[in-house]
Amino acid sequence: MSRQTDTRASVPNYPTRAFTRAQPQGFGRRALQHRSFVLGALLTTLLIAAALLSFVWTPGSAHEVDMDAALQASSSRHWLGTDAFGRDTASQILVGARASIAVGLIAVGIGLALGMVLGLVAAARRGWVEEIIMRLADFTFAFPALLSAIMLTAVFGAGMVNAIIAIGIFNIPTFARITRASANAIWARDYVLAARACGKSRTAITLQHVLPNIAAVLVVQATIQFALAILAEAALSYLGLGTQPPQPSWGRMLSEAQTLMFQAPLLAVWPGLAIALSVLGLNLLGDGLRDLLDPRLTRER
Repeated sequence: MSRQTDTRASVPNYPTRAFTRAQPQGFGRRALQHRSFVLGALLTTLLIAAALLSFVWTPGSAHEVDMDAALQASSSRHWLGTDAFGRDTASQILVGARASIAVGLIAVGIGLALGMVLGLVAAARRGWVEEIIMRLADFTFAFPALLSAIMLTAVFGAGMVNAIIAIGIFNIPTFARITRASANAIWARDYVLAARACGKSRTAITLQHVLPNIAAVLVVQATIQFALAILAEAALSYLGLGTQPPQPSWGRMLSEAQTLMFQAPLLAVWPGLAIALSVLGLNLLGDGLRDLLDPRLTRER
């Protein structure tokens, strides 16, 4: 009688988990494990919280002049001391966050909206349309935000609005170039070629396939441009071309403190620290978003 062979005995008893494919982690879990993203999010949240808090409460007056309280040191009444006009420094830092956020949001919004449209049109139409748009972008790059603000100030006068317009114009070619380069890569994909073969219009392909696939790149770039806008606003206010009195501004606080470096050196430290932490937080947030939203980096992690 033939003997039956137990086939299971000849198969090695490998652990089942060895053949189980690791499931990708969710965005929230990966974000909490990304140090740059977490630190950047905390600093950015602190910036936004400071601006929101200033609408309902400040430790003192950011506008009222009190010469009897000028150049006071830190105390329970004035947490960060006072400036040469007796205004509370901590309150000025909180209220100054409003100007930085307002300029950053509006200027980046202008650059993103117009630059994205121009970049998408250039990638979709190609040919002479793309050439004209890119040459206009090159021409705009010849007028940086500071120079544009000086020209606008000479014509319309100094102020926050002109600073926003100047920074926004400077952001347009940046977003146009990035949008066009990212969109060109999507237009070469097989699924876009298939959509074109099916008779879809260029507008439909742009809205349904191109724009959703480059949105992550634009979000990351917008975060980085936000940080640059805060720096530009501070620089323009330092030169007297940005936010005007009595509205507090971190850049103007630095300008007013430069003549008091020996009497009250901390007056320059606090606004400088606020600018540095805000820019650092936004840059770290953008770096973290780039890592988290890039599918290639996600697979590597």
